[in-house]
Amino acid sequence: MSDLVLLTGISGYLGGHVALELLRRGFRVRGSVRDLGKAEKVRATMARHGADIDRLEFVALDLLADAGWREALADVRYLQHTASPFFTTMPADRMDLIRPAVEGTERAIGAALAGDVERIVLTSSMAAIAYGHAPARRDFSAVDWTNLSGPGVNAYTESKTLAERRAWEMVDGAGRHDLLTTINPSVLLGPLLDDDPGTSAALVGRLLDGSVPAAPRIAFGIVDVRDVAALHVAAMTDPRAAGQRLPISEATVSLIEASRALAKALPEQARKVPRFEMPDWLVRLYALFDSDVRGNLGELGIYKTLDSTAARAILGHPLIPATDAVIASARSLLAEKLA
Repeated sequence: MSDLVLLTGISGYLGGHVALELLRRGFRVRGSVRDLGKAEKVRATMARHGADIDRLEFVALDLLADAGWREALADVRYLQHTASPFFTTMPADRMDLIRPAVEGTERAIGAALAGDVERIVLTSSMAAIAYGHAPARRDFSAVDWTNLSGPGVNAYTESKTLAERRAWEMVDGAGRHDLLTTINPSVLLGPLLDDDPGTSAALVGRLLDGSVPAAPRIAFGIVDVRDVAALHVAAMTDPRAAGQRLPISEATVSLIEASRALAKALPEQARKVPRFEMPDWLVRLYALFDSDVRGNLGELGIYKTLDSTAARAILGHPLIPATDAVIASARSLLAEKLA
């Protein structure tokens, strides 16, 4: 019998790719969804991408409820905890993000500690590493943590930082530091598995649909979701991953660079894609009417980089280029008629 993995958040963008990678590598997958009504869509998506769905089962779990967590971990060898809320527009009440992120992590880690799990892989984020620091600080690694009292911290960065810190507190408190590995990706892009664009690909959609007249001078670390999914699976069994934080980003790409890559790869969309960078003063004016831009004003002109040396070594192959990930997102959005 193949090893059983509990995968939380299987219906999400990253969760779906992790499920596909696990099934392709012969694992059995017990995927958690908040509503079992989503199970059939996930099952159909996995089948459409060639996975053996006979090794796929589902369980209902809620990040904000205790019911079912310990039962869901019965006979489970590995826990993949990818479930966590994410919005591009920050909610009015920051606890709408923070509470499910932290409490869901507590429930997942607590149940795993009580069970017989050999490795916990937790999806964290660059958001738990590279924010709240002085603007002059550009290079970040696994030893760095977001400064929650610093500038530019929003509900999402706070939620990811608090959730990851809580995970480490719990395993360290149990004397089992090496049980946990956290994956800290930058912005996830790449192909969609279904017609749900998620939140990251929606950013690419805005570059395609003409709603951004010119590109703000903002850059993001980008990594392909397929590489991040493969890293999640590799981290379950690689001894080098035990007790480690694994930041992963292929490159930092500005919005104008992403736009130019899109225009070149998809000439039929070129007339809608931003062709020029917007002056910072105009970005600030534009942000008065666009909440997504407003939430990123603190990133104007800042090119943060992430040291991915350990993640690349564990993954064992070169990362997919960041601009290829951007283009793959765009092609999926167009194929699904979402842009």
